[in-house]
Amino acid sequence: MSLDPVLVEDPYEFQKLLGFRITAWSEDYARFELPMAAHLGNRYGIAHGGVHATLLDTVMGFAGCYTGSPDVRRLAMTLSLTVNYLSQPKGDLLVAEGRRVGGGRKTFFAEAEITDDTGAKVATGTGVFRYRAS
Repeated sequence: MSLDPVLVEDPYEFQKLLGFRITAWSEDYARFELPMAAHLGNRYGIAHGGVHATLLDTVMGFAGCYTGSPDVRRLAMTLSLTVNYLSQPKGDLLVAEGRRVGGGRKTFFAEAEITDDTGAKVATGTGVFRYRAS
């Protein structure tokens, strides 16, 4: 999978704060990457669960909103999000991949997983999203 540079939007403030970036986006698929950094840690020094939830939520939302055109933006809001924490990351990079797996004209369903750069599966998630009116 690749990323057409013309589709890349400027990062929003929360995205800048955490430091994640989109690395692939196509019909029903998105991928984001986040380098591990000290500001992402919880009191034990490992990635905070909210970081995982944010990545899963974001990558699933983008997976369902691909249009292929920078002039036609599609936005969605999260109706339901489930996160399963599986293990601690062992590497230095979190990789989130999301897929739209169903839905219709107004809502869609998505699944995602986070691995690290060693291939360890860190978290999975599912979500229900509603397309926003333009």
